[in-house]
Amino acid sequence: MIAKSTIEKVFESSRVEEVLGDFVQLKKSGSNYKGLSPFTEEKTPSFMVSPAKQIWKDFSSGKGGTVVTFLMEHEHFTYPEAIKYLAKKYNIEVEETQKTSEQKLKDSERESMYLITEFAKEYYQENLVKSEEGKFIGMSYFEEREFSNEVIEKFQLGYSLNKPNYFTDEALKKGYKLNFLEKTGLTIVKDDKNIDRFKGRVMFPILSMSGRVLGFGGRILKSSKNTAKYINSPESLIYHKSKVLYGIFHAKQSIVKEDNCFLVEGYTDVIKLHQKGIKNVVASSGTALTENQIRLINRLTKNITVLFDGDSAGSRAALRGIDMILEQGMNVKICNLPEGEDPDSFANKKQTDELTSFFKEQSKDFIKYKASLLVDEADNDPVKKASVVRNMVESISKI
Repeated sequence: MIAKSTIEKVFESSRVEEVLGDFVQLKKSGSNYKGLSPFTEEKTPSFMVSPAKQIWKDFSSGKGGTVVTFLMEHEHFTYPEAIKYLAKKYNIEVEETQKTSEQKLKDSERESMYLITEFAKEYYQENLVKSEEGKFIGMSYFEEREFSNEVIEKFQLGYSLNKPNYFTDEALKKGYKLNFLEKTGLTIVKDDKNIDRFKGRVMFPILSMSGRVLGFGGRILKSSKNTAKYINSPESLIYHKSKVLYGIFHAKQSIVKEDNCFLVEGYTDVIKLHQKGIKNVVASSGTALTENQIRLINRLTKNITVLFDGDSAGSRAALRGIDMILEQGMNVKICNLPEGEDPDSFANKKQTDELTSFFKEQSKDFIKYKASLLVDEADNDPVKKASVVRNMVESISKI
């Protein structure tokens, strides 16, 4: 139980506009603040925050309450977790009695899964920096990609030992239940055997906007035709790939500050750009862009710059995402990198000011970009040109 004195300090110190501003782009409206609802799809802001009363109200969903209520509604925190989150934010020491093993067992399924993913993250981090295998294989890979120690630590990168069930055995020894290890997807249970899903991979924890570990991405370092280079945690109660953007936790404040979000494809693209000082960047993790992912960005800014690899596949991928972004009432620009480059490799060759200048100069309004791409493909074919016109009209109608 958290001491009453701690709860009182949390409520006294917390500012609803500061806390909610980490999740929703708020703009001054008289003595209050307003923004787009984080709970529903809307184009006209109806989410109101009152600094004077220290409350919020979402008129589109009917939800409302205190700063603690918001964290419970939006992040699915329990009451104690919301208090602890705020205590950490405002540097308040939490006084509480230690949880017993019995109390841990009584935690909800969702919270049990969060406990396990947090343990896994720390376990993978420790493997990377302390085990011989982690240092020789995992750290060597990150060094090869020229990741700094600072960015490795910031993104909490790790390594899963190349042993069939080493992680699972460690987790079971610590008292974590096999049932929840399987539900998070960290362990595969097959024919009475427990197998570590991510064995032999460098690990990328996938965090929620508030910093909770939802799942993982893992990259294998040995080339194999029968093994996928990247795998992700499977869909679960806490991880839904279509609703998550890699890097959103580290990017959210910069996105609001810059009033723009760079959208890339992969984990390493996000990390390298972040290392170069461009922090308002997130990744769709190699999947086709979804409405839920766009809505996540829409809470923080109305402006997206899609930044994809300099190849034809990258151009087509960027094109497919444009209309969906427009349907959300957002502004979109496209920036194609030079042929053969991806954001990671391109950033390696440039200084921060050179990258900033390139993105600014090469980012095109979607109409100009789409028109130039489609016209080039039409190649004076009258039938294809007619298709280009229809395609352009369709996109413009989304605005």
